[in-house]
Formats: sequence, C-alpha cells, structure tokens
Amino acid sequence: MSKALRLSEKWFHRGLWVVALVFAGFLIGLGGTIVGDLPKVEQRATLDDFMDRAAATQARQTVKDATRAGQQAREALEQAQLKLKIAQADSQSARETFGNWLATRRATERPEQDRELIERTARLDALKAAERSAQAAVEAQQQAMLDASQALTRAQARLRDMERDAQDALRKAERAQELRVFLYRLALTLPLLVAAGWLFARKRQSTWWPFVWGFIFFALFAFFVELVPYLPSYGGYVRYIVGIVITALVGRYAILALNRYLERQKQAETLPDAQRRQELSYDVALARMAKGVCPGCERVVDLKDVKNDFCPHCGIGLHDHCGHCQARKSAFARFCHACGTAARTASAAAPNPLV
Repeated sequence: MSKALRLSEKWFHRGLWVVALVFAGFLIGLGGTIVGDLPKVEQRATLDDFMDRAAATQARQTVKDATRAGQQAREALEQAQLKLKIAQADSQSARETFGNWLATRRATERPEQDRELIERTARLDALKAAERSAQAAVEAQQQAMLDASQALTRAQARLRDMERDAQDALRKAERAQELRVFLYRLALTLPLLVAAGWLFARKRQSTWWPFVWGFIFFALFAFFVELVPYLPSYGGYVRYIVGIVITALVGRYAILALNRYLERQKQAETLPDAQRRQELSYDVALARMAKGVCPGCERVVDLKDVKNDFCPHCGIGLHDHCGHCQARKSAFARFCHACGTAARTASAAAPNPLV
C-alpha cells in the first residue's frame, strides 16, 4: 500500500509506527516490573518452617558445641603431644646417661657411688613417670577429641534426618507457591491478550491504530515472554498441552477467517462492476495493482498486457479510456494521466466503444 501513499503520508505512517513501538516499549517496561514483583505477594517458605524449631535449634547448637569441643581437643592434643615428645626425649637422654654411668660404676666398683646410684635411679624413675603422665594427657585429649567427633556425627545425622523430612514438605509448598504466582501472572496477562485480540479484530485500522498496535505488541510480549517461561512444566505435559490448545485456537481462528474472507469474495464477485469498484478503497486498489494482482479478487493478472481491461477471474474492470483524450488508464484512477481530466463517475463508467 505504501506505493499508493503520498510522500508526506508515508513519513507520517512511519512516525506513527515509531509511536506504536515506543508506546509498546513503555507498556512492556511497566508490565515487566509488575510481573517481576508478583512473587513478592507470597511469603517465601524456608526449610525451618517445616521442622521442629526447638529440636532443630538444639541439634544445631549441639553441632556447634561438638565442633568447638573438637577444635579445643585438637589444640590441646597438639600441646600434649609436644609435651610427650619432650618428656620422651628427657627420659631417653637420662637413660643413656644412666647407662653410661652404670657401666663406669661396674668398671670401678667404688662403694661410695652406691648413694649416687640410688639418686640417679630415682631421677630416672621421675622422668619415666613424667613421660607416662604426658602419655596419659595425650590419651585423654584423644578421647576427648573422639567424644566430640562422635557427638558431632550424631548431631549432624539427627539434623539431616529432620531436614530430609522437611525437604519434601518444602518442595510441595514451593510448587504450590509457584502455581499461585503463575495464576496471578495468568490473571494479569490473559485479559490483556483477550483485549489485544479484540482490538486487532475491530480497531487495528481505526484512527488510533498506533496505540492499538502498541497495546497488541505489549500484550503478546506479556503473554509469550513474561508468562510462558513461568509456565509450570510437570514433566513437559502442561507446556505441550498449552501449546496444543493455543495452536488449535489460533488455527481455528485462521481457518474461520479464511472461510469468511473467501465467502465475502464470492459474494463481492456477484455484485455489479461499478458497485465493486466503489466499495474498494482507492489506496488499496492502487497498491494491489502495483503488485500485479486484481484489486477485486487478488488473483495474479498480467497488467502489462494492453488487452487486459477486465480481470479474467472476477470480471472487474481494470482499465478504461479517458472520456476527453481517449488515453488508456487505470479504471481506479481519479484523473487521467495523459490530460489530467477527472475520471468519469462510477454511474457513467462503461466500456469504451473504441476498445
């Protein structure tokens, strides 16, 4: 149709399409913000909401205490092991010194050294006792560490059992919450889609068509982009079923629209030639002829053939002759392209006897 429009009218149309797109963009931004905020109407459930809070708190505290006790036992064990090594080194050194001294004592066999033998033996016994004490401290810390580890394991197992029991309930609650939020979105976007369908069917060629098309773009985006990604899957069944339903509805509408169009075309082809040309829009007729199709039935016609003054398919007049200069011109032209004379009125239109 753009070939039949005035130059300024083309630019106005382009500007109005820009208005439609800008209007749709702002609507999409507003709709996206609303759809994005819809989950906030639902309080998000947590795992703790489905657990015995007192038991869970006690188990978590036990885990913390056992972890702290295990860390303290580990640090104390490291200190005890260091002290044990020192005590073992002292005891080993004393035994070696005592062995050397004892060998000397046997070689010399001096009776006055018996008292020193008793003292050295007593010191050696004291070092051995210190070593045993250090070993006992190490074993005590190892026992404490083992107790803390076992307590931690038991507390963690108890906490895991409670979380596992609560996990199933949480998943059910999340699915129910997701479904509710989806229904909120559906309740918001479905009426928009219905309104867009009505506007497309009734108002897309009205004076306010830029806003109509902007709203249509917004409704389509809100439904197919803002809603479909949140569509519950349930293994793909819901999405495939919804896709089938939407395809069936759109297909049914297209089939009915096609049948209605064909019926209108059949009825129009039975009308007189003059009446059919009167009912055709001037711009539509010129646009169709520019594409090489009949303005009446939209079938392909060789308009370059000078003998094709009428459509061979529906019989509508395509060319006639100027009443002033007899130039061959389009039957839908308002003025003669050769002399500029106004075209004959539809009531006076008749085949020229010179054709």
